[in-house]
Amino acid sequence: MAEIKKILVVDDAQFTRTMLKNIIKKIDKVEVVGEAANGNEAIAQYMKLKPDLVTMDLVMPEKGGIETIEKIIELDKSAKIVVVSALGQETLVMEAAKKGAKDFIIKPFKDEQIFEVIDRNLMKPSKKGKK
Repeated sequence: MAEIKKILVVDDAQFTRTMLKNIIKKIDKVEVVGEAANGNEAIAQYMKLKPDLVTMDLVMPEKGGIETIEKIIELDKSAKIVVVSALGQETLVMEAAKKGAKDFIIKPFKDEQIFEVIDRNLMKPSKKGKK
């Protein structure tokens, strides 16, 4: 049986976290195991939950997405982080990619975008072979 993939949803807006969780619930073998409203919470949750994927907002209080991505990648080189960001934040998205983000979703998002990005980052077999 395939293992369930764990996702951590990070966004300072409860509304966005709820929308993401509701979309992710529709995907087989994937579950949201935690959520965080800022970067500090995200790092703590990441260490505790060891998720397979993190959706990361970039503009948050306390610690923004870029610093948070940097810290998580420092703690876990294999972390998979997908940026969820509004249009017009391209420079931040590029910065996030340099820091190690694997993919991005533009807000406002549609279900299909979420499905595609999760499929691309979690369901496709890794090029490096089996773990």
